[in-house]
Formats: sequence, C-alpha cells, structure tokens
Amino acid sequence: MKSDKEVSRIERTYQPGMRVKLLKKYGPQSPPVGTMGTVRTVDVFGYIQISWDNISGVIVVLDEDDFEVVE
Repeated sequence: MKSDKEVSRIERTYQPGMRVKLLKKYGPQSPPVGTMGTVRTVDVFGYIQISWDNISGVIVVLDEDDFEVVE
C-alpha cells in the first residue's frame, strides 16, 4: 500500500482529463496495447482509474503497467 504522500504525488501527476496511451498490458482484462484513455481519478491506493476509449474503465498500477501521457 502506498503512503498518503505517494498517493498525493500520483494525484498531482495524473490529473482527471489527462490522455494516456497503453504501452504494455499485464492483466487479462486490459485493453489492447496502443489503446487511448482518459484519466478519471486516482484512488486511495494510488491506482489510476482510466476510462479507455474501447472498453469500460480499468485501473493502471504504477510500476506494473506501462503507459504514457499523450499531450
């Protein structure tokens, strides 16, 4: 579990509305590599909640999932 300080840093880094692109998937429910999505929020565990363009929301876990912010 991440500390409150770490969660706050993640919240400042990944703002709602920010666009991201999946680079590598790890979970069986993950969207295909290259899928674009929009950050919804960061939860209390530091997981980034994303609304993917092609499916409903799936979380992204820092240090486990690979994605990039798209300007």
